[in-house]
Amino acid sequence: MTKTLKRSVIAMMLSASAAALAIAEEQKAPAQDSPRASKPHWAWQPVYQPFAPDVQKKDWARSSFDAFVLAKIEARKLTPSPEADRATFIRRATLDAWGLIPTPEEVAAFESDASPDAYEKLVDRLLASPRYGERQARLWLDLARYADSAGFQNDNNRLNMFRYRDYVIGAFNADKPYSQFIREQIAADEIAPGDQEALVATGFLAGYPDNSNSRDLVQRKYQITTDIVDTVGQAILGTTVGCARCHNHKTDKFTQKDYYSLQAFFANTAFDERLPAKKGEVEAEFQKEQAVYNEATRAIRARQKEIIDSVREAALKYHKERYLTDSRESIFKPKDQWTALDRWVNHRLDSVTNDAALAGFLRYAADDKSAPEHSKEIVEKADEYQKLTQELRKFQNVRSNKGSLNYTAATELGHSDAPPTYIFFGGNHEKPLEEVQPAFPEALTSETPDIKPTATSSGRRTALADWLVSEKNPLTARVFVNRVWNQYFGKGIVGTVSDFGKAGDKPTNQELLDHLAFTFVKDGWSVKRLHRSILLSATYRQSSDYREDVAKADPENKLLAVFPRKRLEAEEIRDSILLASGRLNERVGGPSVFPPIPANLVGSGNFNNTDPSWTTSKDPQDHMRRSLYIFTRRSLPYPLLETFDMANPQQIHSKRDVTTTPLQALTLYNSDLVFQWSQALAGRVIEEAGGNERAQIERLYLVLFGRKPSEAETKALNAFLDQHQKTIAAKAENGKLSLAVPVTTKARFVDPLRASAFVDLAHTVVNSNDFVYRF
Repeated sequence: MTKTLKRSVIAMMLSASAAALAIAEEQKAPAQDSPRASKPHWAWQPVYQPFAPDVQKKDWARSSFDAFVLAKIEARKLTPSPEADRATFIRRATLDAWGLIPTPEEVAAFESDASPDAYEKLVDRLLASPRYGERQARLWLDLARYADSAGFQNDNNRLNMFRYRDYVIGAFNADKPYSQFIREQIAADEIAPGDQEALVATGFLAGYPDNSNSRDLVQRKYQITTDIVDTVGQAILGTTVGCARCHNHKTDKFTQKDYYSLQAFFANTAFDERLPAKKGEVEAEFQKEQAVYNEATRAIRARQKEIIDSVREAALKYHKERYLTDSRESIFKPKDQWTALDRWVNHRLDSVTNDAALAGFLRYAADDKSAPEHSKEIVEKADEYQKLTQELRKFQNVRSNKGSLNYTAATELGHSDAPPTYIFFGGNHEKPLEEVQPAFPEALTSETPDIKPTATSSGRRTALADWLVSEKNPLTARVFVNRVWNQYFGKGIVGTVSDFGKAGDKPTNQELLDHLAFTFVKDGWSVKRLHRSILLSATYRQSSDYREDVAKADPENKLLAVFPRKRLEAEEIRDSILLASGRLNERVGGPSVFPPIPANLVGSGNFNNTDPSWTTSKDPQDHMRRSLYIFTRRSLPYPLLETFDMANPQQIHSKRDVTTTPLQALTLYNSDLVFQWSQALAGRVIEEAGGNERAQIERLYLVLFGRKPSEAETKALNAFLDQHQKTIAAKAENGKLSLAVPVTTKARFVDPLRASAFVDLAHTVVNSNDFVYRF
């Protein structure tokens, strides 16, 4: 441990002791009139290291926190469950750490490993794999409301955002300290200017849904800042501070002043989507593909530009005049008189203005016969421009939809002064009250932000980022370790993972939570060490078998005397089917991809930019990428994932819903894609198991479940094959059958009819609870 980290830990312990004494004295003192004199809410008190409780089964614990779990179990006169068998454990751990099922070979190797550190070797292998970063990134991206499009009616593509997704994957794989991870996402442009690898981290702030057509740019600034503050509040601090935007918080001690003081940290924040990216393989491929499109459409685009150039001045004036009064005040002001707010408004105007936007003038001047600009010539130009746009759409399949030559990052537009921030009456930006300065919530701390402006930035976000991860902030570590606990055990120690306030759930084991948070910070905010301690714990090793005594004493399993079963998340289901079929493309990172979707779902995006909603990727290998890499369009969720409760990218998604609907079973049964993967799975099984039918069934179970079928299961499966073979044969017309046989290049089928029945068997087993749940 470094000297700096030791001092930080000691400071935390001293701070906790001081706080405990202060609280004790406060309880002795007479009640004060001010609500701020009352005892702080438990979540806002300093994190401390509680003493390990005394337990009866002293040899049960394997990780430092196990005793805290066991003490609660023993207090209810219960005992922990026995350990899960090794096959169950490796499937559970691989799904939780990677979001994928293990291979039969991985299961067999772990089951036969007699070394005393077999579990440690397994866990270390899981944490060392790039798949770990992909799984953890998916959970963080839920919080970051990650999407590859902007939302609203046009839902414009954001082709730069994949770089933020890849940053998150890389951060988890490299075990970047969570403190640094947060600092870079909040203020990388201030703490690491010019460093593209860090700058893309501010995609966390830039992920807000956005309406490029908004005609009130001052209101749009307020809406963007509101989204950012609410995201930071929920994702990092686990608070509903956003409730204080319109009025003082009804349950927690957040005032409107607290809320707008937080907004003030982002008052000077804008975003640049046109920063040139370093040239690499992705950029070279994009440039190559785009060159084909550019050449094919050169004449069309050149003529469109000629038309716009002929009216550009009038079109730009018309475009600017469409904005509302307060926006126009900034837009038409001379540049040498711009304030910080004027700079933001004009930067925003520039970012949403292009020739397609200016083309709106042509339609107006052509359609409105009373317009001063109306003429026969303008009508002809408008009609020609529209025809050219329609012609351009025909080349959409030639255009590259993989990546870009730019990246997006936060910026303060090269200035250190910031627009003023006001408390707004009722949250209405047109009703400003008193001006506020950047400040932390008074109920959490009396600390004053240490803001150090630079020549090109206000320094405000750096001050906020430093406070978020300081030992004086009790929430950040608590909230994150609770999220990780929720990932592994299906429910957080605090069930409301993004609400640590009075309206949220109380912790089921506060000492456990504080031990985890304290240890997390002491270990240098190492996310991998936190995951390792959970994966190797006795708590995590327990069996999930039903126990009557536990069900009666603890029906919600809050004590964790039984390991909780959990339905797989949408991405885990799709990715594991792909892995089982042998088709999963394991490439890590890169631009988002467009696998096939039902044709009737394809709508239209912003056709002014010739950008339809879904253009299926040309490379079939892209169709087999992990679900993490599927293009996340806000207006068109990928159907298979949406059915199984994927995250809603329109907002902060704190915890996956787990629904059970008929549509889920029907999707797995009727999806052409799932059936094709089942054909590939059947082919793989036959290739690996040979012609013996019992061996094929055993191999199918090993691939999907990591175990062999029981005798009862084998009997039922054989009966299915016999009956289903007859069912298929009965469908023959004029002595002819159309059979869906296993997809394989090696095996030969003695009986194609039986092989077709085996495809349906594989398809049915994929749709079983044993596959879509982890135990």
